[in-house]
Amino acid sequence: MSTTLTRQPSTGNARGRKRVFRHTRQRKDHTVPGTRWAFDANVTQAFDDMLRRSIPQYDEMRQACGDLAVAFARPGTEVLDLGCSRGGAIQDLLPLLPACVFTGLEISAPMLQACRAKFSREIDGGKVRIIQWDLRKELPPARASVVLSVLTLQFVPIEYRQAVVSAAAGALADGGAFILVEKVLGGSAEVNAEMVRLYHTRKMTQGYSPGDVERKRLSLEGVLVPITADWNEQMLRRAGFAQVDCFWRWMNFAGWIALK
Repeated sequence: MSTTLTRQPSTGNARGRKRVFRHTRQRKDHTVPGTRWAFDANVTQAFDDMLRRSIPQYDEMRQACGDLAVAFARPGTEVLDLGCSRGGAIQDLLPLLPACVFTGLEISAPMLQACRAKFSREIDGGKVRIIQWDLRKELPPARASVVLSVLTLQFVPIEYRQAVVSAAAGALADGGAFILVEKVLGGSAEVNAEMVRLYHTRKMTQGYSPGDVERKRLSLEGVLVPITADWNEQMLRRAGFAQVDCFWRWMNFAGWIALK
């Protein structure tokens, strides 16, 4: 069985603080995707293992996102997670940001059900909200110091992405941080083809067969639509972010922090 990374409660300043991790059992990913990819019940049940085996340096990326969120979150504000799926980012940050309220937006009904079950006590206590939301609509009102979009924007139709990024900027207080992680295209067709080849080879080292990789690739066509790193950065700057920095990159995956 695979494991999911969660952080135990700790006190004091987040910078330089030692992390303590707890591991919980998760279902192994043997999902056979349909003709068109969907975040259905089967994907939801195996999602954590799927991410860990499919995203290079997944734990390091999540750690970096969490550390940056803690650094820029402010007491009495909101942490907004766009496309929260099963709530892994919220679960990591809850014990580290006790003075913040968390809102997760998610469109998949099975993901919503799993996430709401995970945080039922915190939802009842008003600490967490999990809302069914289509990101093509305007975001709900928020007063956030951190907005997360981790491997989410790539599933939004391209023509809506600038509006989503601009809405994230609008939801942030001054000095707030937007943390964006995306699959990206290489800067040229030749480089992109090689990065994709290396990525697929890596997935096979994680226990996926060539057939598994090809079926998922075909299923995701037209559903997960990456753009270049430069294009993502241009969207962030057009949204009015004063500072944009890339904090993580592996081949065709990248993460940015943008400050308002």
